[in-house]
Amino acid sequence: MQTTHLMEPKPHWNSDIDYSSCRFYIRRMDTASRNGADEVPTARIPLIGFIFVTRGEVLVEAGGNSFLCQTGHVLIIPAMCPFSIRYYHEATGYTGAFSMSSFTDSRPLRFLTEPVHQAFWFDEGVFMAELFNMLLTSFRKGDDLFIEKGLDLFLSRIKAGKSPVVPQTVNRFLESLFDPAQEIGNLTTYAQAAGISENYLSRQVKQATSHSVGHWIDNARLVRAKRLLADTQLPIIEVATAVGLEDQSYFARFFRRETGQTPSEFRKAMHGKS
Repeated sequence: MQTTHLMEPKPHWNSDIDYSSCRFYIRRMDTASRNGADEVPTARIPLIGFIFVTRGEVLVEAGGNSFLCQTGHVLIIPAMCPFSIRYYHEATGYTGAFSMSSFTDSRPLRFLTEPVHQAFWFDEGVFMAELFNMLLTSFRKGDDLFIEKGLDLFLSRIKAGKSPVVPQTVNRFLESLFDPAQEIGNLTTYAQAAGISENYLSRQVKQATSHSVGHWIDNARLVRAKRLLADTQLPIIEVATAVGLEDQSYFARFFRRETGQTPSEFRKAMHGKS
């Protein structure tokens, strides 16, 4: 097996990288200390991608559906399936990709025509975390034999069949919420857009994601504020308005509570890195 070492995509995958000589790669994911904007743009790569979360959560859009990957979850994304990372929070784990040619027998992959989302709990989750760590170590050492056996073992734990996805009501809410072309609204806004009651939307979101509507709205505001502060010269009062908080002092308190920095401090830190 040829395990080409690529320049690390930032922060997960990059469609502009030449993957033609790559049959497998893996890297550690750690967003816990990351201060930048959270969204990763839509990508489409000629390899089968995967995410395994050991802590935190990652919201992925893939194949037209949203997948909320939390601790112990794995998501496998078919080759050339468009996907994007819409949000992540304190997320650690592993990301990477492999090609069908990595296996002498690719029959176990024939079911992979759409994203597969699976949860591993308790001892099984601990085992999977250690397996991914061993794959990372073997990749760095160039141990192709273990990589092939490790991937076989990983895929043997994946159950064929339709994966549970976020319900369409919640899916549309999340898509709209994290769409940079749309204004960030409130519970009433999104319930009216979906043609359902606020209570019903609240229950659906809570059941599907374990978080409230308010939690997701706050995180969408934070994601957008970070991006605007890092990538534009908009005055802070205009950034506040753009995320649906027209009171600049409230916006500053909100931002500091979530990040530990004022908007000005965050902008200065981001521009200092460029």
